Amino acid sequence: MIPPVPPLCKGGKRNAMKLNVQVHNKKSLKEIRRQLRNNLTYTESELWNYLKNRKLGGKKFRRQHSIGNYIVDFNCPEERIIIELDGEVHTIKGQKLKDKERDETLQQMGYKVLRFTNREVIADVQKVLDTIRRNFIPPPFTRRGPGGGFTV
Repeated sequence: MIPPVPPLCKGGKRNAMKLNVQVHNKKSLKEIRRQLRNNLTYTESELWNYLKNRKLGGKKFRRQHSIGNYIVDFNCPEERIIIELDGEVHTIKGQKLKDKERDETLQQMGYKVLRFTNREVIADVQKVLDTIRRNFIPPPFTRRGPGGGFTV
């Protein structure tokens, strides 16, 4: 989905797409994103095994994707869902405040942020996956098609 073109932006969708590129995967964060992707934590790697290649509900997920000045653990652009895995450092009071501010900024950008602790992923990854699935936007039902079933 292409964001609305700001009034001062000429050139229609092409410039809107350039604006989108500046928000997503900023060049200034490219090397950090690469390092993070090449050095996933154990928990990130475990969850990634269930998310990659459209394994979860046929949805495309990206790992270590930047949005604005933030690098998120996982992003599903189609659903506008961000998944963050929190290790022990996220239990520190100062870090909790930073996480809250980050979540609020991302929510203002239209994302739903789902946070899970490393322990939750390790203890019951299926429960984590079910929670993610429940946050997918259900397909709209329009009318009854031939044979009485709903069509999308």
